[in-house]
Amino acid sequence: MNTESELRDEICKIGASLYSRGYTVGTAGNISARLSDGFLITPTDACLGYLDPKKIAKLDNNGQQISGDRASKTIRLHSAIYQMDPNLRGIVHTHSTHLVALSLLQGVDLSNILSPITPYQVMKAGRIPLIPYMRPGDPAVIELVTPYVPQVRGVLLARIGPTFWHESVSSAAYALEEAEETAKLWFLTQGARLPHLGDHEISELKSIFEAKW
Repeated sequence: MNTESELRDEICKIGASLYSRGYTVGTAGNISARLSDGFLITPTDACLGYLDPKKIAKLDNNGQQISGDRASKTIRLHSAIYQMDPNLRGIVHTHSTHLVALSLLQGVDLSNILSPITPYQVMKAGRIPLIPYMRPGDPAVIELVTPYVPQVRGVLLARIGPTFWHESVSSAAYALEEAEETAKLWFLTQGARLPHLGDHEISELKSIFEAKW
């Protein structure tokens, strides 16, 4: 297991990487990591591109802040997600453009916002349920998200953005990036009616790579 110092550095590194490539802008998004004695989470209204490892908020297992700048208001959702799976060590949330755009379309599949286009989408990102819009920070969203935690890698909050979880902060970010790039690919090719992967191909990916689809 990584030390707290290493996790602080990883959060900053991933935040800067996401920000520099436009996966999140301004002060949007948040990143957290599970500790043996609590959680680390980016501060409220912090820019992910310019995080200071010393200012990242630390909370105990009861959600009480111990140190750092004021924690993101999403800590209750993050904590609830961690409680659903002891193997989860990192959560990443962004306002990535193409996934948010998908959530604005009518007639999408609520159980899976993004059709299976590429094998790496299925393997890395998996099925992505759409969570109906609720205001940012609304605790009611917790009841809608947590039932999906054991089944998928992440969800898409309508009009807000994706939240992905994994066995590390980096892995959660990589899954989110795969989803966002696939959403971009979908918008680039939708006019060509790009064929989707079939049931056989998806079953094969699930069997070999343990994809969460």
